[in-house]
Amino acid sequence: MKGWIKRFAGVGWALLLPACGTNAQSGENPAYDRLLGTLYRGTVPVIRPAALARQLHEQPGTVLLLDTRTPAEYAVSHLREARFVDFDHYKQATFADLPRTQEIVVYCSVGARSEQVGERLRALGFKQVYNLYGGIFQWVNQGLPVYNAQGITENVHPYSALWSPWLSRGNKVYE
Repeated sequence: MKGWIKRFAGVGWALLLPACGTNAQSGENPAYDRLLGTLYRGTVPVIRPAALARQLHEQPGTVLLLDTRTPAEYAVSHLREARFVDFDHYKQATFADLPRTQEIVVYCSVGARSEQVGERLRALGFKQVYNLYGGIFQWVNQGLPVYNAQGITENVHPYSALWSPWLSRGNKVYE
């Protein structure tokens, strides 16, 4: 927990910025990009939402999606066919059931937690690990679909009230 406090203390100013300046067509937001630049350590290569969506559409089954949020966040919505990896327990996981040769994309709300899980996967020998740039927030902000147990949904768990301004599309649901 102390590591998170240190990391986020340095980005407190970025959280106070309004989530303005979003290009509604593309979901791009320069302020959000600056925030992500302060959160990411650059230890796991990123893939942009549009590129991932294109790959999932054109080459189904080639990417394994890992949702690294909490059970409550995952239940509200997730990317289609994403497997749940509980962030609170990933350090103990061996990921023995995952194919080491398949491309893996990890994601969370904004990409900070998933980068840590991506680091763990790479340390365990996984070679093709990518972090979804901007996380599920950027995915939804760009108008890409999310799902829950009933099917496609507009609902997204915004992690906390502090982070919710960065989610500019979808219904914010805390469950």
